[in-house]
Amino acid sequence: MTTDGLRARKKARTRSLIQRHALRLFAEQGYEVTTMDQIAAAAEVSPSTLFRYFPAKEQLVVSDGGNPELAAAFRAQPPELSPLRAVRGAIRQAFADLPAAETAERRQRQALVLTVPELWTASLGHIRATQRLLAELVAERTGRDPGEEEVHSFAGAVFGVLLEVWLRWAEDPDLDALAALDAGLAHLERGLAL
Repeated sequence: MTTDGLRARKKARTRSLIQRHALRLFAEQGYEVTTMDQIAAAAEVSPSTLFRYFPAKEQLVVSDGGNPELAAAFRAQPPELSPLRAVRGAIRQAFADLPAAETAERRQRQALVLTVPELWTASLGHIRATQRLLAELVAERTGRDPGEEEVHSFAGAVFGVLLEVWLRWAEDPDLDALAALDAGLAHLERGLAL
């Protein structure tokens, strides 16, 4: 392994460690009262290290909107699949084998986003980035322009299902989010008939 590879792995471990301690403190004390200094102390890093990884407290919870694993899984779907079937396959591929601890951490973050107004506001950029990514991937797969109305409508409909399941999962930790997401997308694929 190269020095750059080792450095990248160390940075990823440090980032994950800081986030785990932050989420634990948010659960124990509440988001609003937990300070960045407390998080740095719990993670055993200096405040400057914490701020280098997370310049703002919201970034400890809210993703930047990038999801390279999901994009790669979408691109890897067989070309004969419709865009919606490719989305379903990509989601199964990207999330089916997540460790239980990572799944629980994702649900905890989502619950925080729904209950802390400043996190909800900060997440709007992630929501928009996810919609754009989905439109770009679908346009790439279908050979269409990502700015076409039909591509936007498709991405919006898929994202609506994603958001609905996300909201339910944040409130119900026992929900099988992956199964609910697949069922919602299957319903969309059938034309949303009731």
